Amino acid sequence: MLPPQRILYALSLTLLPSSSSSAFVSGTFSFLRPSPFCITLPRSLSSSSSSISLSHSSTMPYQPKGGHREQKWKEKTKTDNSVTNRLGEWSASGSSGQIDASVQPIQFGRVQVNKGPVQGHKGIWKPKSYGTVSGSTAVEAEVPVDKSKVGFQGNGAGLARPEKSSSGSSKLFKGNLLENFTVDNSTYAQVQVRATFYPKFENEKSDQEIRTRMIEMVSKGLATLEVSLKHSGSLFMYAGNEGGAYAKNSFGNIYTAVGVFVLGRMFRQAWGSEAAKMQAEFNEFLEKNRMCISMELVTAVLGDHGQRPNEDFVVVTAVTELGNGKPKFYSTPEIIAFCRKWRLPTNHIWLFSTRKAVTSLFAAFDALCEEGTATTVCRTLDEVADISIPGSKDHIKEQGEILEGIVARIVSHESSTHMEQVLKNFPPPPMEGAGLDLGPSLREICAANRLDETQQIKALLKGVGPSFCPDHSDWLGGAGDAHSRNADKAVLSKFLQSHPADFSTTKLQEMIRLMREKRFPAAFKCYHNYHKYDSMSSDNLFYKMVIHVHSDSAFRRYQKEMRSKPGLWPLYRGFFVDINLFKASKERAAEIAKTKSTIVDDDGGSGMSGKHGLADEDANLMIKLKFLTYKLRTFLIRNGLSILFKEGPAAYKAYYLRQMKIWGTSAGKQRELIKMLDEWAVYIRRKCGNKQLSSSVYLSEAEPFLEQYAKRSPQNQALIGSAGNLVRAEDFLAIIEGGRDEEGDLEKEFVPSSPSASTGDTIPKAEGLIVFFPGLPGSAKSALCKELLKAPGGFGDDRPAHSLMGDLIKGRYWQKVADERKKKPYSIMLADKNAPNEEVWRQIEDMCHRTGASAVPVVPDSEGTDSNPFSLDALAVFMYRVLQRSNHPGNLDKNSPNAGYVLLMFYHLYEGKSRPEFDGELVERFGSLVKIPLLKSDRNPLPDPVKSTIEEGMNLYKLHTKKHGRLESTKGTYAKEWAKWEKQLRDILFGNAEYLNSVQVPFESAVKEVSEGLSKIAKGEYKTPEYRTPDSGKGKIGAIVFAAISLPITNIKCVLHNLGRKDGPAEAFLKDKNLESKLKKAHVTLAHKRSHGVTAVANYGTFLHKLVPVDITALLFTDKMAAFEACPGSVEGERVISKNEWPHVTLWTAEGVAAKEANLLYNLHLEGKATRIAIDPPATIHGPLEFY
Repeated sequence: MLPPQRILYALSLTLLPSSSSSAFVSGTFSFLRPSPFCITLPRSLSSSSSSISLSHSSTMPYQPKGGHREQKWKEKTKTDNSVTNRLGEWSASGSSGQIDASVQPIQFGRVQVNKGPVQGHKGIWKPKSYGTVSGSTAVEAEVPVDKSKVGFQGNGAGLARPEKSSSGSSKLFKGNLLENFTVDNSTYAQVQVRATFYPKFENEKSDQEIRTRMIEMVSKGLATLEVSLKHSGSLFMYAGNEGGAYAKNSFGNIYTAVGVFVLGRMFRQAWGSEAAKMQAEFNEFLEKNRMCISMELVTAVLGDHGQRPNEDFVVVTAVTELGNGKPKFYSTPEIIAFCRKWRLPTNHIWLFSTRKAVTSLFAAFDALCEEGTATTVCRTLDEVADISIPGSKDHIKEQGEILEGIVARIVSHESSTHMEQVLKNFPPPPMEGAGLDLGPSLREICAANRLDETQQIKALLKGVGPSFCPDHSDWLGGAGDAHSRNADKAVLSKFLQSHPADFSTTKLQEMIRLMREKRFPAAFKCYHNYHKYDSMSSDNLFYKMVIHVHSDSAFRRYQKEMRSKPGLWPLYRGFFVDINLFKASKERAAEIAKTKSTIVDDDGGSGMSGKHGLADEDANLMIKLKFLTYKLRTFLIRNGLSILFKEGPAAYKAYYLRQMKIWGTSAGKQRELIKMLDEWAVYIRRKCGNKQLSSSVYLSEAEPFLEQYAKRSPQNQALIGSAGNLVRAEDFLAIIEGGRDEEGDLEKEFVPSSPSASTGDTIPKAEGLIVFFPGLPGSAKSALCKELLKAPGGFGDDRPAHSLMGDLIKGRYWQKVADERKKKPYSIMLADKNAPNEEVWRQIEDMCHRTGASAVPVVPDSEGTDSNPFSLDALAVFMYRVLQRSNHPGNLDKNSPNAGYVLLMFYHLYEGKSRPEFDGELVERFGSLVKIPLLKSDRNPLPDPVKSTIEEGMNLYKLHTKKHGRLESTKGTYAKEWAKWEKQLRDILFGNAEYLNSVQVPFESAVKEVSEGLSKIAKGEYKTPEYRTPDSGKGKIGAIVFAAISLPITNIKCVLHNLGRKDGPAEAFLKDKNLESKLKKAHVTLAHKRSHGVTAVANYGTFLHKLVPVDITALLFTDKMAAFEACPGSVEGERVISKNEWPHVTLWTAEGVAAKEANLLYNLHLEGKATRIAIDPPATIHGPLEFY
């Protein structure tokens, strides 16, 4: 079988001169989802048609390098800038633009290109059918009706279009239309999805488990691995001028204004004088076909990431058909074809379709993860990939050398074939606007308009021009002025109460109800729809909704719900919908009901579940791999600024040490980073004083510091990666009012500070110990502390133990604990106070770091819920205990009028973490965890009255905090409701006292178990448990330096022993070397990344962990060193070839002689300066091939 070709594609295109019009040369291709993939070109084209020629071996001869190399194709540089041919052989207008009648339509997912247009008209894609990715029969999610009768053009509701209201604008702002809009049996709701990005799938497996599964799938021919660059920017989505421009969780602000400006400028660069026409056509196309394109917006004006880009640009990352049902995402070949048709920027893509390629990829990343930059990463991936498609925006030229990372995901195993066909038929388009004066740049406009955000928005939209952005109402309101777009909160409730007019509305209502019922951390923000205000009437209302997910835990929890409810729509990132509330006549209602009865949910082509015949879990396999050179800037420097300036250098050091532990940073890099970051902390605090450096412009200070630091040594240069050539951002930074951070990564990517406790398996006893309690009132911590202090023998060692009760301390409790720690540094402190959040945990970590102590969290045991470490059963018991006690020092007892509210407040402090996440984070921070037994495992379920009362209190708490924040429950709008609920809580709990008493573990048993756990820790006998957290397995695989075959040391010693017995010179040499005790490990080095390059090391990935036979053929030695001559054998029929000229096993070197000097032994033997004793027959030893 011939080896698979590795192809770097770019194609030359030969054209005859075209007319001045930039219309497309006509032709067709058929892009069909069912396999086999095919592209059909017309049999004949007119004189203005293009001919495609693929550069073959005649122009790119096969040139093997050093042994077996596979054929590679590279993209030719395009030399003819007059080329006007476009994707799909589109027609060129002009007298010669005749169209061949044999031309067939183009199918892209659910969007089809018509047959060739008539003379003088441009080819435009038009919707045909809603087919599936897998090629199954197309099933429409909704049945379209007469578009002339609907509010959302093309939607299935068929509501009547109203007359324009003369007072539409004023009604819209005053909100009286919604107030007077009552929901009854004739009320319907209809949604139109406007923008979505891929769902955020949280892998429950570790990175290593995901890698293993990916390798397995590719090896079996079930899938291909696709890798793309992760550009460092912000998510930007565009659905046309009518559809709207969107950021991750917002619209109508500076983020989207910048995005529209940059995208519009990209059109001008690509299309030149034809840009205005193409911009208008693009808007029309997106709206007509209900599509949205998602991009990474890379710019220097919206705040610093890893490196300020040299240019402002976008890269298309997704193309979505929003249609009448579930959004459908294009495959990468389809994205590239779409982008080349419209001349939009594409990303750099690599495909790995063989086991050797995919194992080499992961090995290459591990070799580069701590030092990789854009140049080294792209070059290495080009060498190991089967297919490489360069992006239209060069990361090195446009953004710089600092590369955030790469994204690897499983795609159809036919992807390589599809990609090859697309690349053959759609060459990279020309840039006709290159060299033209495009007017003021983004940075110039932002610099000239520094008054406020609104001024910058207006200037940017004006700069975009009317052809691309004729309507500014999303930003400036219906009258062109700044406005408040927020709609009444009643929109959501009336939407959920209304009958769904179509299938999409049914599914969205289902999603929102579930998220509200399960209390997911998300908001459903409704806004006025200014595009529709002229159509507003008393029985026809229009709004926009943003589904804003506040925490990644919501995505994880939603995934679990999808597994049990397969019909649920995915929860998308960047999720925007238009809402129409309307009244329907009996006739319309009957028509809607008839339409809905014919609907079948079509999941085909969603690209999100079961795609290409893959199981759901495999279809969503994806892994993000980030580079240390990026992370040290964003995570360690930028995200650590608030800790450094607010909490000081010790807390900052604890923070960055924990980050490095989570990433699995190598010991050598940790030492280098500690030295650099400590110096940075001193430098920036000295320069800025007490005024914190802004995260949005942190590179203004960090870049010069890193540049100077890198110049000191090659080691520092490798650590930093690249620095210098600073782009000054202060003069043109966009004004973001209210401190918004659209991407949420300026402060929120940070993971709180590092554990000061030992990071090993045991907790050392020669230091102080802080025992603290992340729990709720009623968890019996004070009673537990008293019993622990009374226990005979204390904690099993001689350290004194004492307690500090929080309810008796006035002022700052944790500062008091710190003071006590200084007085008694080797004591055991029982911190008798609830420690409910990460802010307190960071204080404890900082205290441990400064006073040389370990900290042990003691928590009540509980199953928890999907979003809280404590179950409702546990909360009920805590409430019951609190309401039983009297004369409590903190006044939280049966006489407290708001005891239930206080318990709910504490309970919600833990919201957002499941029990495994909660336990795992505590163990990651502090290295240990002790649990207080609370509830019996064989208990009966919580009685319904208790459960419903607590849930009622939670709903009331949510209403109260939303309106009043932390205001006491005895005050505010809901004071009466709280008083009623507090009485109800007492009645219900005491009415179920028998149950609540029976389910609790006896206190004596709890004390005994906690005491034993703490004694193990105090004695240094504790073993750290394994917990799976969101960070577990992330980046902990380790950096690779070299590949080697590890040989069992006993076998090596056996060969030495036998050789000494048989050979006199060998025996004489070995006699005084004492290798029996000195020789601890042995290996045959195959390749080293410093000597042989990253690719050479990575290519051994296919043999990783496999046993390799090694023949030991001779012993070579001098008076300074000795080594075995080694010859690696074959694995599964493939020879393992060492990159070293002389493969060997180093056995011994004299004092002061480096082990690498053994490489010279063979040459020394040839020169007569070393002794060689042959081993005949050779001794064969088997050992695994590993990376080190």
